[in-house]
Amino acid sequence: KSSLSFFLMSVDAQIEKALRGEVLDEEEIKDLCEKVISLLILESNVKAVRAPVTIVGDIHGQFYDLKEMFRVAGSAPDTNFLFLGDYVDRGYFSLETITLLCLLKLRYPDRITLLRGNHETKSITQTYGFYTECFRRYGNANAWQYFTDMFNYLTVSALIDGRFFCVHGGLSPNISSLDQIRVLDRFQEVPHEGAYADLVWSDPDDSKEGYANSQRGAGYTFGRDVVRKFLHENRIDHIMRAHQLCNDGFQCLFGNTLSTIWSAPNYCYRCNNIASVLEVDQFLNKFFNTYAAAPTNERVIPPDLRQIPDYFS
Repeated sequence: KSSLSFFLMSVDAQIEKALRGEVLDEEEIKDLCEKVISLLILESNVKAVRAPVTIVGDIHGQFYDLKEMFRVAGSAPDTNFLFLGDYVDRGYFSLETITLLCLLKLRYPDRITLLRGNHETKSITQTYGFYTECFRRYGNANAWQYFTDMFNYLTVSALIDGRFFCVHGGLSPNISSLDQIRVLDRFQEVPHEGAYADLVWSDPDDSKEGYANSQRGAGYTFGRDVVRKFLHENRIDHIMRAHQLCNDGFQCLFGNTLSTIWSAPNYCYRCNNIASVLEVDQFLNKFFNTYAAAPTNERVIPPDLRQIPDYFS
């Protein structure tokens, strides 16, 4: 009991440190990632989650806007959270963002669910900011290695009370049932193609039926008929996903059977969009809680502003 109390006090202290925007040292990050892996490895590829729960879309290293989200939507352990992925890259504070989320997962494992996004991979983070940020902060790539190794254990989807299917990107022509997702080997880098890639890369398209090649170069676009069939065959009501910038913070498609949730306000510090989280209450009612970027006086911009590649995901 005393060792557990010491552990919880230690994690609480690290959470307080992380909320102040202070990064952990390399050994602390290594230990954190190992502990989080020991939790993630036990989770199903379709993790069962119970309502009430608040669903969060892309964050992309916008740490001060993540803090603003907690101010608006509540914080753990009082609120249960399901994060849809894309925690890193683009924004200036990927390290602070992923560190805080991992600490919250470690402290409240039953109240925090972390899904994998298309940016939670070694290859994407080497191009879009996280690798460079880690190297600049520590003078080496060790922290990046620890976190990206941990990414290979993040689960790929969740099911809220058997009714709402949650995933970062979308559907796949290689998957018609949740059982096919359950047997995927997720403990690896996201492949360039195939079912696993499609789940984190695909997008809905209300202008055409069926599947079509995606302009992203990975995954597919999918239409209303695909969604209707997937919902019917799996006896579910709604798909909740992220992955696409929404100027209003969210978008509902296909007769309100699919929702996109976007949680990075003023994306890349220039898009002027608002953000949202999707709150699901105990009766499975849905409410989009919108918010703007954190006030200027509550954020810090690093002096060495780096160029962020022009690529929206």
